[in-house]
Amino acid sequence: MAQIEALVKAKSQLPPSFPIIWRGDVSWERARVGRVFNHRRPSSQPLAVVEATREDHIVEAVRLARTLGARVSVRSGGHSWAAWSVREGAVLIDLGKYHEFLLDDSTGVLQASPSMTGRMVNKLLGLRGRMFPGGHCPEVALGGFLLQGGMGWNCKLAPTFDEGTEIVAVGRHLPDREGEHILISLVTFKNSDEEARSALQPAQDSAPPGHVISWFCEPTSLAEQYDDQHSANPEGHRYAVDNSYIRNDADVVSLLKESFTSLPTEKSFTLWYAMAPGSRRRIEDGTLEDMALSMQTDHYFAAYVIWEDQADDPKCQSWLAHIFDKINRDSEGSYLGDADFQKRSTAFWGRDQGKRLMDIRRKWDPQGVVAGYLNKGDQNGVDGLENVHKL
Repeated sequence: MAQIEALVKAKSQLPPSFPIIWRGDVSWERARVGRVFNHRRPSSQPLAVVEATREDHIVEAVRLARTLGARVSVRSGGHSWAAWSVREGAVLIDLGKYHEFLLDDSTGVLQASPSMTGRMVNKLLGLRGRMFPGGHCPEVALGGFLLQGGMGWNCKLAPTFDEGTEIVAVGRHLPDREGEHILISLVTFKNSDEEARSALQPAQDSAPPGHVISWFCEPTSLAEQYDDQHSANPEGHRYAVDNSYIRNDADVVSLLKESFTSLPTEKSFTLWYAMAPGSRRRIEDGTLEDMALSMQTDHYFAAYVIWEDQADDPKCQSWLAHIFDKINRDSEGSYLGDADFQKRSTAFWGRDQGKRLMDIRRKWDPQGVVAGYLNKGDQNGVDGLENVHKL
């Protein structure tokens, strides 16, 4: 009864214009999961959704949650495969309508709101001759990308071939061709055709025979790359995603062969991404800044299972679980942003850095007002993640 009375009182004290949708309102389902990219949506029911457009809306939403003894969850946007923002009984602050963009030309420092996506930011920056290497997919918002240590364009700065060249292998189905194919893609960032050719030539010269389609040094643009990524990650679909940093000395080809050649649906894909030499940087020797993002290997592997029919959930999810059960022995951990803590426990940071991060969370939010990492049963609380890779 006290809880109901507190809720009635809190509602009466909010200004009529406050952008809040309560559980049970007509537009509730749209507010709850309408901006969840993954259509394999959770059943969790927040208490309310605040569609903030100003900073004071965010402040008031946190105060409301504290008054009601509820947690706060935040939705920037983007993919968020496990829908971390949809938490049982929480006040969900949805930042989808909160947009801010301010570039200081004298310093090059950009101030932007968490819901600004990579495509939005770079469209505005491009008008001023600048670029931000955000997420590869255009829908990825800054909030999740930055907080999760996202891997942006050319994040690894590899010296193999050229420091401005991205190297990725993708297992996928190609239109009008049967069976799985492996796409080897090299993207270089140069100021002229001559520089680009010089960077890509070693790869072209060493390419193995037997390819069915090939091209060399074709010009592209960030807008085109965003469009390609958007096509590969279609809206309105169900997703199951996982990833792994594989040991530097592992037999990567043998380990990943099944994942590249047994895709469960035609829209699914897997990828291997070369992380060296960025993966070799260490805080201890001064080659890496003192920060939470502290655990990587030379080999990044991720699988994106994509389907439309709910009836295919068991098949698609079991395939993903099988693949990662197989490679787990050769894994050192995972990238936080494409992980699902409800499914698998592993390491995301160096041991000392992970402990420090959890200590910071407990110091500034000892009551756990901000919903933590969504683990199995949402029992994370103020303790945070264990940060241990389990075999």
